[in-house]
Amino acid sequence: MLTEIYDMIIGGMGGGRLCIDLGAVVANYKLVAERVAPAEVGAVVKANAYGLGADEVAQALCRAGCRLFFVADLGEALALRSELPSGFRLVVLNGLPPGAEGMGIQRGVTPALNSPEQAHRWADAARKAGERLPAVLQLDSGMGRLGLATEDLASLAADAQFHSAIDLVMVMSHLACAETTEHPANAAQLACFEAAAAMFSGVPRSLANSGGAFLPADFHGDVVRAGIALYGGAPNRSDSNPMQPVVGLDARVIQIRTIEAGGPVGYGHSHYCARESRIATIGVGYADGLPRSLGNRGAAWLAGERLPIVGRVSMDSITIDVTALPYGRIEAGDWVKLIGPHQSLDTLANDAGTISYEILTSLGARYDRSYVNEATGVRGEAA
Repeated sequence: MLTEIYDMIIGGMGGGRLCIDLGAVVANYKLVAERVAPAEVGAVVKANAYGLGADEVAQALCRAGCRLFFVADLGEALALRSELPSGFRLVVLNGLPPGAEGMGIQRGVTPALNSPEQAHRWADAARKAGERLPAVLQLDSGMGRLGLATEDLASLAADAQFHSAIDLVMVMSHLACAETTEHPANAAQLACFEAAAAMFSGVPRSLANSGGAFLPADFHGDVVRAGIALYGGAPNRSDSNPMQPVVGLDARVIQIRTIEAGGPVGYGHSHYCARESRIATIGVGYADGLPRSLGNRGAAWLAGERLPIVGRVSMDSITIDVTALPYGRIEAGDWVKLIGPHQSLDTLANDAGTISYEILTSLGARYDRSYVNEATGVRGEAA
């Protein structure tokens, strides 16, 4: 459905156009929810919903029944807070910086407490405000990143003053290797998490991310935090991706030139044409989130034909070999697909030697963006 609608959208004045199917986002949310039921699914909309528009994505998910959202920092929370209706929870995964507790209270956010210092500052703020404040406790179950150590968690569990000030709404941790379903770290983290979370009887538990949602039910707990799966990325390294594609990405052809056999293309002359070749230059580059590593590796597509990228990716342009297309099939002003039915988000990421997360969050501001709503009608364009 994304492809059919996307093909009807006329691009603007830029060199690239990006279509975001909110209906597919909602469908992916529902697929995860069905898989992990009765666990609740919260939506990770940090980094501007992985580059796709936090306001648009969160509102679509609200209409679908989602009431729990996760962002990275307070700035993201403040930007999103006014766009959502009442009756939802907004969790700040990185917690609040020192001195920002008052703003957090005023705007009604729920911080994740990742260290004893964050926990004590939030408890002090609650006592000064004269109210019990909500919080999430994040523990490090084996990732070695954010989170409380087990001994610090035990100290908080035994602290009556902390409990009198703080309304714990969740205990959470994060899986380091969930995309690799058989990785032994998954079971080790689950055991560590369950033992630590048992210190807080009756508090909802959240361990699973997108990859964790496709692990056995023991990992699902009470809340699953869905991120990349909502946006169409593969949640694990299995052979097939169960998620619907969300993103379509096209680039406009600026010029087509004939290069003689042996002629060079692009910076550093990293490509020489093995035969007389027709080379098209398209109007996107690494400033638009197409990694330089795609040079001489990736491809664009048109009419089912793979058009290899030749030469280096430049800031504002990429050169592709269109010799395989019949004369007249492609001209200046036409569009080629970089993400679409023949090339998924994950395929493009693999060609670039990176992951789908990095591709999505790097998509630049120069694209002409169009959103398709949940009823698969065009909602409009966003600059």
